[in-house]
Amino acid sequence: MQSQYGYAGSLRGRDAVDQRARFITRTYNHLFGAIVLFTLIELALFSTGLAPVIARAMMGTTWLLVMGAFMLTSWIASRVAHTAQSLPAQYAALGGFVLAEAIVFVPLLYVANSVAPGVISSAALVTFVGFAGLTAVAFITRKDFSFLRGLLMWGGIGALVLVVAGAIFGFQLGVFFSVAMVVFAGAAILYDTSNVLHHFPEDRYVGAALELFASVALLFWYVLRLFMSSSRD
Repeated sequence: MQSQYGYAGSLRGRDAVDQRARFITRTYNHLFGAIVLFTLIELALFSTGLAPVIARAMMGTTWLLVMGAFMLTSWIASRVAHTAQSLPAQYAALGGFVLAEAIVFVPLLYVANSVAPGVISSAALVTFVGFAGLTAVAFITRKDFSFLRGLLMWGGIGALVLVVAGAIFGFQLGVFFSVAMVVFAGAAILYDTSNVLHHFPEDRYVGAALELFASVALLFWYVLRLFMSSSRD
């Protein structure tokens, strides 16, 4: 016969599992919502004719300015989503980040749609399959990928240095850089998914969704660049 303390412990264990399951469900629901919002913003910008205006304006200015503004917005949004006690503030951070990401994507999507119609949907499909596969690996193995943090930090710094150098000196980073960044984005998805499973506080599902969305957007960006490179050959 199970003791009273053993029964209470099993109840607490089940409660913890249920709370984690609710957190994971909320996180992926919010990730789906962020992707839908991103898609709707892009559709609105292109259907209203604002996308070409934004694309030409952004391509006519220094990319370092655009990148700096986006990085600042990303840092503020991530910090608010992870530290704010107010749930509306967390949602505002996620919405603001999605909007910033959508605007940054406009020039790439505009060029892709002009030079290779249909490539956007192909890149989106590959991104979805890649994300689903990496998510399945993390969920099935239940492995803690937190050891990737250092590699991602140094890899991100190296990639940033190359992007800044390319913008300053005017050289193209090429296909191999895009391939490397696809691998980097895949590692980021594994790391973020592992954090969702094991480490994120259970009241921070909005912040967790923001991190996952950022990694999925990065993967989509470089998959799309690879598709555009192959279409030009």
